[in-house]
Amino acid sequence: MSGMAPTARHTEPPLAAFSVDVEDYFQVEALRHLCPRERWDQFADRTEANTDRLLDLLARHQAGGTFFVLGWVASRHPGLVRRIAAAGHEIASHGFDHELVYRQSPDAFRADVRRARALLQDLSGQEILGYRAPSYTIVRRTLWALQILREEGYQYDSSIFPIHRRRYGMPGAPRWPHLRLLEGGRSITEYPLPTVRLGPFNLPATGGAYLRLLPFRFQMWAVRRIIVQKQPFLLTIHPWEIDPDQPRLPVGLRTRWTHYYNLKRTEERLEGLLELARYRPISEILRILSLLEREGAPASDPLGRTWQ
Repeated sequence: MSGMAPTARHTEPPLAAFSVDVEDYFQVEALRHLCPRERWDQFADRTEANTDRLLDLLARHQAGGTFFVLGWVASRHPGLVRRIAAAGHEIASHGFDHELVYRQSPDAFRADVRRARALLQDLSGQEILGYRAPSYTIVRRTLWALQILREEGYQYDSSIFPIHRRRYGMPGAPRWPHLRLLEGGRSITEYPLPTVRLGPFNLPATGGAYLRLLPFRFQMWAVRRIIVQKQPFLLTIHPWEIDPDQPRLPVGLRTRWTHYYNLKRTEERLEGLLELARYRPISEILRILSLLEREGAPASDPLGRTWQ
């Protein structure tokens, strides 16, 4: 695999995608020891109000997005799923129970993504094309999950982060949207999380916790650099990250920093990044790149690369 970045074929406007992982604060993996799944119904549920705030924000910026909705959330907030779809946004799957992929057997994973897709299609009236794994846990040892996703009707995944982290990440993975060859002549499209290349390292550009934790000047520089390079990119967030009034749980210093730091500034930072481009749903960007609906096509992408 060459380390050279492919050159995209598009011109202005930037191919900027926006996504939301629709889950609540008590479903975050770092809080799992305090918020086990069997007790989720006991916590104050703030998902609907915070997601509605994001919908208003996107409407103000005339932006479209992809909402990766957790099945557990959809089952309790069916009206929210319908409102997101009615606003013109794409509904995609975040699985059902927010279980990390490498903690599931292939059979359990299949059941989870099948259950979530069926529910989301029923509520939204959309064909569910996309999936994002909880905590980005499609990594090298769980690439088997991509085959199952395609067999279950998903056309793209947005779970791979081309960085090195303790819980997730694939440092050598392609940084731009691409097709991945699967068994049986099939392929699935991958839309990676955003990175910038500095020397031999990929660094997270922005989005999610990085939107709160990284210096904002760096994030603005990173996104502008990607735009100048004319590459497709992605901005993502969780609804609870714009909610500084969420309940505070007794956590250690590391989790206190990663989960609560800069919650009061997240929405302002998000506004600044939304002003840099016209953001659209992931599926719209992939159709522009001709990376969707290519069943049986050769495993090469429009950027001229092949990945297996």
